[in-house]
Amino acid sequence: MDQFLIINEGPIRLAAFAGLLTLFVLAEALWPRRDRTVSRAVRWTTNGLMTLLNTVALRILVPVLAVGAAAFAQSNSIGLLNMLDIAPWAAVLVAVVVLDAAIYAQHVIFHHVPILWRIHRVHHVDRDIDVTTALRFHPVEILLSMGIKIALVMALGAPPAAVILFEVVLNGMAMFNHANLRLPMGLERALRLVVVTPDMHRVHHSVRVSETNSNFGFSLSLWDRLFGTYKAQPEDGHTNMTIGLSEFQDDRPARLGFSLWLPFSKGP
Repeated sequence: MDQFLIINEGPIRLAAFAGLLTLFVLAEALWPRRDRTVSRAVRWTTNGLMTLLNTVALRILVPVLAVGAAAFAQSNSIGLLNMLDIAPWAAVLVAVVVLDAAIYAQHVIFHHVPILWRIHRVHHVDRDIDVTTALRFHPVEILLSMGIKIALVMALGAPPAAVILFEVVLNGMAMFNHANLRLPMGLERALRLVVVTPDMHRVHHSVRVSETNSNFGFSLSLWDRLFGTYKAQPEDGHTNMTIGLSEFQDDRPARLGFSLWLPFSKGP
């Protein structure tokens, strides 16, 4: 089974990505939460090109991705879970939960270490938040994140199946909770008891620093509640809140060149 998943990792992830992206784009069109500030065509072009650049950078500069690292660790009995007598299903469950906690911790660190924040703010300068914002990360951040993930996968001994499941869930949940999507309030309140919802994550994209530094989770909402970074609602409300960073409330973030150069530019 693991061998099948490893061989077919690309098609599996691509199918899940394409299907969920299409689903959330349609859902945003039918049930939008906020009016848009910037031209969708301009933003989507920039965010899409950044996604393409990230994919190429990973394939060229990182010879072994997380799933390959998991397969290597498994075949050589490297990592904690490969040293324990644990049922395969339990190893998958533990690995997925630990990886999700690690992504939360990494996100917090990227906000509070100045040099990492300069890179990560490329994600935050987007003045609208929708499904494509989930794909908008600087290539340097993507490469750093993959390096951290590979190290963790090796140390943990995460099974390849767990890594593939985690990647699919993480990508899908990121698109879901960045979506410009209005959920029924009862459903939204119930879902956020377990997972990060669009309303919960939108707070994280507020120009207010106290709100930007909250709601760091991508999949499970547990981590924000457990570590005191949970904020239920934005101070200005979801309709009136300002998205992005206060110093970049203009058309520049929608441009690809500006977004790629932002970590290296002078200023705040």
